[in-house]
Amino acid sequence: MEPAKKDSADLKTMLADYMENGLLDNIIDMFKHDQSLYAYIGDLITDERIRVRIGATALVESLRKEDPENVKKAIPHLLPLLKAEAPVIRGDAAYLLGVIGNRDVVPFLNEIINDADTNVRMIVEEAIEDIAADSKLP
Repeated sequence: MEPAKKDSADLKTMLADYMENGLLDNIIDMFKHDQSLYAYIGDLITDERIRVRIGATALVESLRKEDPENVKKAIPHLLPLLKAEAPVIRGDAAYLLGVIGNRDVVPFLNEIINDADTNVRMIVEEAIEDIAADSKLP
């Protein structure tokens, strides 16, 4: 394995393990000091461990408040997940895009507004509504 790929895999594993162990505050600080970590958001919400996925959601919700300018860097890593095979991943990605609140993602959300899964459809509709509401803020 190339050193850069090994380092990336090690970092991804470390973030997920920290998340599973409830070290959310530590991870928030890490993201605030190293914006390149936003590339791992997609990996965290697709992790097989429920605590990691829930923690990733809490992470984005916290960073939306604490680091609103940089949280947008997660968008390119969430958009591909809107086409994931598993409905839970599509729904989680849509939810997080709604939390981030960037109007530029609405066309991507509209692509799955008629998703086969009822829960995904509801999450997408709520995400679009949340983004619309954020857009009206000063």
